[in-house]
Amino acid sequence: MHVPDGFINLPVSAAAGAVAVGAVAVSLRGARRELDERTAPLAGLVAAFIFAVQMLNFPVATGTSGHLLGGALAAILVGPYTGVLCVSVVLLMQGILFADGGLTALGVNITDMAVITTVVSYALFRGLVKVLPRARRSVTIASFVAALVSVPAAAVGFTLFYAIGGTTDIPLGKVLTGMVGVHVLIGIGEAAITALTVGAVIAVRPDLVHGARGLSAPLKLRVGGELVDAAPAAVPAPAPAAARSTRTVWAAGLVTALVLAGFVSFYASANPDGLEKVAADQGIDRKTEPHHTADSPLADYGVKDITDARISGGLAGVIGVATTVAVGSGVFWAVRRRRAGDRDGSVTSFAGGSV
Repeated sequence: MHVPDGFINLPVSAAAGAVAVGAVAVSLRGARRELDERTAPLAGLVAAFIFAVQMLNFPVATGTSGHLLGGALAAILVGPYTGVLCVSVVLLMQGILFADGGLTALGVNITDMAVITTVVSYALFRGLVKVLPRARRSVTIASFVAALVSVPAAAVGFTLFYAIGGTTDIPLGKVLTGMVGVHVLIGIGEAAITALTVGAVIAVRPDLVHGARGLSAPLKLRVGGELVDAAPAAVPAPAPAAARSTRTVWAAGLVTALVLAGFVSFYASANPDGLEKVAADQGIDRKTEPHHTADSPLADYGVKDITDARISGGLAGVIGVATTVAVGSGVFWAVRRRRAGDRDGSVTSFAGGSV
């Protein structure tokens, strides 16, 4: 659903850019509360994993394909604020390095694919978790439903952008029907990928899944014939073995992302994705502009001057994963460091008598 330059006019694109900047600023602040010594190293990995899986277009209808958006997956794994940042990093890397998604439309893409999907999916996820039984399976079920709904929500978001600033004169009803119809199908694939990934992480390290925190039922004791909650036990400090396990999860996730982007992506569907198909069928793409980085050495997910498609695409995927994990990890390390600095400053001020 990467919107290219030319679909949405410049004033609306600029306004969307301002919204995206504001959302990223709020998310940077919110991510300080979400990231800790266990999850901060994994946030960059989540961004790289989303980048890799987005390369795996899957068929959803005749001549149409879809791919992961990733907002629900990121929000559930590392938190909604950090999730917005994860998807934003992916979109930035794709736009600059791979000419995927217009640069003037970057604000539209971040608002639609990072902010809307994350907010909608995480709100729905939290609501479902509250009413479902307190069990790991409930987290997986809630993940499936939240991811499923997030994709047509993004399709509605694009339709709203088009209604305000579309550069072609297409009846809004046709745009809405086409976008929502195909993206409901894409949402099923998104839901399956999200539920499988969240379920796999929960099976190994449930403590690393942001959306699964606080879901363990309290211990019950029978007192006077009635069941009452036992006093919570003190939580021990993380042991060195836990840190090693986190590194193991990180390494396994990175290898998986590299394999998906470097090898499995060659077998992805070559059909246009949902937005491209609807745009071509309805004429939304009549004023599409050439991408500003169309001459990038990695444009269209291939390495320039390498003629073997398998090697070219695989190498581009590996470079993309490596770059995304490096940039993402740098961002989240800086956010985590800022949180530690704020905490140390607060302790110093208190010790010095400040209120």
